Amino acid sequence: QLQASGGGLVQAGGSLRVSCAQSGVTFSTYTVGWFRQATGKEREFVAAIRRGGGGTYYADSVKGRFTISRDSAKNTVYLQMNSLKPEDTAVYYCAAGNSLILSSIGSASAYSYWGQGTLVTVSS
Repeated sequence: QLQASGGGLVQAGGSLRVSCAQSGVTFSTYTVGWFRQATGKEREFVAAIRRGGGGTYYADSVKGRFTISRDSAKNTVYLQMNSLKPEDTAVYYCAAGNSLILSSIGSASAYSYWGQGTLVTVSS
């Protein structure tokens, strides 16, 4: 089970960190991704971190501003969001999947487990 938290209201240019806590299985054995969905839009990939010591991957729209990281001891994955823009406003979902191939990292259908989402609102 995944539990996303940390969303809130922030001004443009500000920072926010959202968290995804996992219970039931060891997060480090899964690829964990963050997706977001703005009102009236499709869910889109934001970032992912591969299992174990694997790499990190980002959507072009957030590259250089967002950082995904993992704390294995806490079984938690974080998404640090800096230089936020109004277009980053969305519900952010974390997801976990096992045995993802690299080409599927950005595909929501590749992830088996989903959290409930946390709302991030960036005001201009």
